[in-house]
Amino acid sequence: MLWSALGTWSGRGDRQTESFDVTSGAMRLTWDASGESPPGSGRLRVSLHSAISGRPLQTIVDVQGTGSDTVSLGANPRVAYLRIESEQVDWRVTLEEGLRVARE
Repeated sequence: MLWSALGTWSGRGDRQTESFDVTSGAMRLTWDASGESPPGSGRLRVSLHSAISGRPLQTIVDVQGTGSDTVSLGANPRVAYLRIESEQVDWRVTLEEGLRVARE
């Protein structure tokens, strides 16, 4: 499978990303939360939403404190966006879509 970036976002505080097309349904999200201040107060939550109805489709990340990971997820093909909610942490997320490559 070949991975193609749908977007990379970073910041501190809440953010809603622009819409993107999910065509294959196979995705992975790499996230990082750092710079927690004051200690013990940080939280990062990332959820996938339908860009048509706005309804939440799934929570991908919901962590207290700092850390990083890569999470695999699946969704039906659709237009979607991410909602990123954070408290007291700097964050960075990258969403990629898995594309099937035909063998020759």
